[in-house]
Amino acid sequence: MSIQGVPLELSIHALQQGYRSGSFTPQEVIAAIIGRAERDSGMNIWIMPPEEERIAPYLEGLKELDPAVCPLWGIPFAVKDNIDVAGWPVTAACPDYAYVPERHAPVVERLIQAGAIPVGKTNLDQFATGLVGTRSPYGETHNALRPELISGGSSSGSAVSVARGQAAFALGTDTAGSGRVPAALNGLVGYKPAVGAWPAAGVVPACRSIDCVTVFARHVDDAAAVDAAARGWCADDPYSADRPLHRGEQPKTWLLPQGRPEFFGPFAAEYEAAWNRAKETIARSGVRVQQVDVSLLQEAAALLYEGPLVAERWSALAGFIEAHPGSTFPVTETILRSGANAEHTAAALFRAQHRLAEIRGAVRSWLRQAVLVLPTCGGTWTREQVSADPIGTNSKMGLYTNHCNLLDLSALAVPAGQAGPELPFGVTLFALPEEEANLTEAARFLLRQQDAIRVAVCGLHMRGMPLEPQMTGLGAVFAEEAQTAPVYRLYKLETDPPKPGLVRTPLGGAPIAVELWDMPLESFGRFTASIPAPLGIGRVELADGRSVPGFVCEAYAAEGALDITVSGGWRNAMAEV
Repeated sequence: MSIQGVPLELSIHALQQGYRSGSFTPQEVIAAIIGRAERDSGMNIWIMPPEEERIAPYLEGLKELDPAVCPLWGIPFAVKDNIDVAGWPVTAACPDYAYVPERHAPVVERLIQAGAIPVGKTNLDQFATGLVGTRSPYGETHNALRPELISGGSSSGSAVSVARGQAAFALGTDTAGSGRVPAALNGLVGYKPAVGAWPAAGVVPACRSIDCVTVFARHVDDAAAVDAAARGWCADDPYSADRPLHRGEQPKTWLLPQGRPEFFGPFAAEYEAAWNRAKETIARSGVRVQQVDVSLLQEAAALLYEGPLVAERWSALAGFIEAHPGSTFPVTETILRSGANAEHTAAALFRAQHRLAEIRGAVRSWLRQAVLVLPTCGGTWTREQVSADPIGTNSKMGLYTNHCNLLDLSALAVPAGQAGPELPFGVTLFALPEEEANLTEAARFLLRQQDAIRVAVCGLHMRGMPLEPQMTGLGAVFAEEAQTAPVYRLYKLETDPPKPGLVRTPLGGAPIAVELWDMPLESFGRFTASIPAPLGIGRVELADGRSVPGFVCEAYAAEGALDITVSGGWRNAMAEV
């Protein structure tokens, strides 16, 4: 289904394909977006909604840009209303704070130069202080799927605009999780680069030293495309850093938290079940998994709002709040004023910074060539529940996000199935800034695993062998060559045609060559049912420590069979015949 020929689910690829084929024009895309925003006006997504007159100069500017060299040509994007767009008022969800910037924020300027079209300014938790999406005088932003639930914040409108087809991507900001929590609650990707990797000049500060501009998108590749345009040092931003992406690769280790994470809210049981499914997906994929004690992360997170670091928020807005009594939401002012508490002394700040440095060093030791996986959220709430307990419910939403920027980590939030009907669940991948490109590779791998299972084959099902068509006919795709751990022996079974038998042995084993294929989950049951005894599917241990489903043989079948272990694998053994 589409409106005016424009896909309901906007993505960079779909729009570019439509432009090339002539299925629609940028003008028609903008007209569809304006119609959708009007349709959803009661969801409080926008502070400045898409409007033809405001967008027209950017559509006109496309005539001067070559789509062949502008990677985001004609791609509409939304902007959180604490980020400057020249000539468009900035409110930070506080009308008395409003100003009209003369210049674009550098990140907006870079996206426009790449051909992207800003379409409007989105709603947010006032002054980016909140993770719920309900703290705005412009109304509570509704969840994109279930309006009784929170949208997440503070970048609430940005996430929902993408989820509701009113932008292909949207800019948010992230100090404590604002670029990740709304992604999880609305079924999106939320990409938070390393601190300073994208310029944060032209952004109303929350905690200026750790604020990040972020992107919401439907696909990991879309987020990567925005990153390519936005990343880079900026002379106008004293916190900007030259943090180029290196070539991405699969992490060698996937870290999971020890024990049972905390879950909360009316869907706590469903969220826990979804997390357990996500863990099983990771384990089943065959990657090397290690458990770590994440209490250090929670200790760091507590310093952001419960320790002296909260004073940074107050330092940015104290003058405005003192001069404009009653202009901010009571809950927002309470949180901001906590930064002025007498116990937040300079000495306390230095103690907190020293402890953060210790924690940062420990976490860095975990994360070298690794990725940490946590639930993005431990639950969600109804908007009514947040209204009844605005501080307690909001605090829970940051349980697995608040530590990230304080510890100088990069993060990518991705969908990880459903906790229930129209109740998306998501996980976040964390990496060191110098290994940030690995997040994209890890996310792609994880998303594939949600719909596929990796299988080890060691004989007739390998590429070029007689039963390869059975693999491809079931939708399986070759992934990589590998070797088993040196705990197996390989036999040539007396069958017609001859087949290999991989037998685990306590002594005298050797590494055996295998191929790993990704098979759709829906096909895996049919595949295993078709395998005749004495062969079957069991767990195959690989040389690099992974464990994957694969062909194994009952030990009795090896009696009298030719031992071909010395060949190193079935392909070599057949070549020697």
